[in-house]
Amino acid sequence: MVETGKSQQGTAIVTGASSGIGAVYANRLATRGFDLILVARRFDRLEAAADRIRGMSGQRVDIIAADLANEDGIRRVEEIVRDAPDLSLIANVAGTGALGPASLVDPTAVDAMLQVNIVALTRLSLAAARRFTSIKSGTIINIGSIVALMAAPGAGAYCGSKSYVLYFSRALQAEVGSHGVTVQVVMPGPVHSEFFGERPPPFPPELFMSAEMLVDTALAGLDRGEAVIFPSLQDAEAWNRFEGSRKELMQALLQTGLPAQRYAAEAARKN
Repeated sequence: MVETGKSQQGTAIVTGASSGIGAVYANRLATRGFDLILVARRFDRLEAAADRIRGMSGQRVDIIAADLANEDGIRRVEEIVRDAPDLSLIANVAGTGALGPASLVDPTAVDAMLQVNIVALTRLSLAAARRFTSIKSGTIINIGSIVALMAAPGAGAYCGSKSYVLYFSRALQAEVGSHGVTVQVVMPGPVHSEFFGERPPPFPPELFMSAEMLVDTALAGLDRGEAVIFPSLQDAEAWNRFEGSRKELMQALLQTGLPAQRYAAEAARKN
């Protein structure tokens, strides 16, 4: 059981907190007055991160070594979301890639990625939503990606997982927003991190954002009440135009239950 004391902002859970974006979220949330529960696979790196944050902020920091690619790890963190005292925020940052051509990528790696990117994020978000709606307060932050809007060869499962994060988060916001709960989905482009490992990244260097800049931008968006944030998007209206086109398409799709004329005519000709 994780025991936390009362803090100015309550307690925040951050997954993927041992490095990269998750580690920066942990630092920034501690600076904002949150006590922390840090979750990642590597205990030694978690311990080092916790020591740094305690020394920097004076906030309480607990650590949980859990692998969100397996059921035991997910269930363990779910219990903490349910039971940790004074929980007010969860940042689902943990994620993996499993990149590679469909004919070559390791199916086991894809399974693990889907467990982390989709199953764990969903289960922890739902556990938080149940708790937060009961107290009419709380924040859920989910990390998506701009590839949610792409169909990138060599990253099919990853693109699909991030599309799920985007639309799951938006549907959840539509459900819980009236109960005082905030759900933000952050949609970064390329970020300097350990994501690509030793592989050369498929993006030019000038497109990369630092993890610090990403998190600071995302938190600024959270403060502004932005439920969907694309940190590198200069023209905010571009997203509104995209949304308008999506809604127009959905309206067109819901006009009739009959096949489109172009298909009906072709079917009649062949029959």
